[in-house]
Amino acid sequence: MPAFLPFVRSWFEATFSEATLPQRDGWDAIASGRDTLIVAPTGSGKTLASFLWALDHLHRLALDRRLEDRVYVVYVSPLRALNNDIEKNLRAPLAGIRAAAEAQGLELPEVRVAVRTGDTLAAQRQAMTRRPPHILITTPESLYILLTAAGFRPALSRARFVIVDEVHALLGGKRGAHLALSLERLQALVADAGEPRPQRIGCSATVRPVEEALAFLTGATARDAVIVDAGFSRDLDVAVVSPVDDFLTATSDTVWDATLQQVAELVQAHRTTLVFAQSRRSAERLARDLNDRIVDGRVAAHHGSLSRRARLEAENRLRDGQLKALVATSSLELGIDVGAIDLVVQLQSPRNVAAALQRVGRAGHALSRVSKGRIVVTKGEELVEAAAVVRSIHERTLDRMTMLNAPLDVLAQQIVAAVAA
Repeated sequence: MPAFLPFVRSWFEATFSEATLPQRDGWDAIASGRDTLIVAPTGSGKTLASFLWALDHLHRLALDRRLEDRVYVVYVSPLRALNNDIEKNLRAPLAGIRAAAEAQGLELPEVRVAVRTGDTLAAQRQAMTRRPPHILITTPESLYILLTAAGFRPALSRARFVIVDEVHALLGGKRGAHLALSLERLQALVADAGEPRPQRIGCSATVRPVEEALAFLTGATARDAVIVDAGFSRDLDVAVVSPVDDFLTATSDTVWDATLQQVAELVQAHRTTLVFAQSRRSAERLARDLNDRIVDGRVAAHHGSLSRRARLEAENRLRDGQLKALVATSSLELGIDVGAIDLVVQLQSPRNVAAALQRVGRAGHALSRVSKGRIVVTKGEELVEAAAVVRSIHERTLDRMTMLNAPLDVLAQQIVAAVAA
């Protein structure tokens, strides 16, 4: 481990039995000052691996009474729900580190953390502008807006760290290209203030080629960037399940009834199950029908069209063990903390290996546990596709991902924003 402050090290050793591989290798790389991409499965401690050195830096400033009212750490993730989760999960180590410092006779100013997304209330935004958080948690879209906001740009102009979570979810689309340009604009803003280039730190699920993900994260100005690749380090139990023997002769009603029965049996055989559906409509229908079929009827739906309050309630009920199953779309694919999941059920083929691996990884959310997943197909052609996906998972073969090449509409939008700023 690098030279953390004594009370930071004391907090970690009192809280965890040992550091995970992504944490050990990630901290050394980040402490060297180089851009770092940490590639590791769900539940491997990637978040703490990416954050702890930055937290140590902030507490060093606090110790020297040099902690100012400005943003030092910019954390970006593609999901608002994940941002709320990260904020909550950061408050525990911040409180623990502060308590460890007090136990050593040190009184430190509070390190503040805040979320800025489309869900943030106007009063909270104004308060954030008056007194910026030291750690800003945001989305690609909100970062883009903040870079154009005259009232908030000064708070970003001396950012020291940029942490991008779930890099694999951003890499191949226009959101990723949009974020890449925003990161370059943030870097230019910092340079104009006479400050050094912010260190970029990324977290990703297993992705191939990993060099493409690193290039996306670091941009054109990185020097000696580091990849910490701890992917595929968990045991997996993944299989395909067919609800009927012959899809050619079965009617659609027969297939759905058999599918529902198959999923219900899987749910009832496990303590907590996370079910992924391909659409919001399918998620709602499956949750409703499972509630009718399962004895205790504790099944809920989760998707992006629900209100923030409804999504949080479903996540909390699952985390607290109040739900037997939660049926979700891709809204729960990423690393939101939903507690201990015994089984992941994928309804229909996940279509690509990376998505299947990410979703199955939600089960057994700890490195010491087996991730168990079942793909329940509903058509004959899905059976072949799902079998190929499972075979690729067992062979540790992933789909190749590539960055989107020069989307001019994204560039035009960013140029207008840069001129307006």
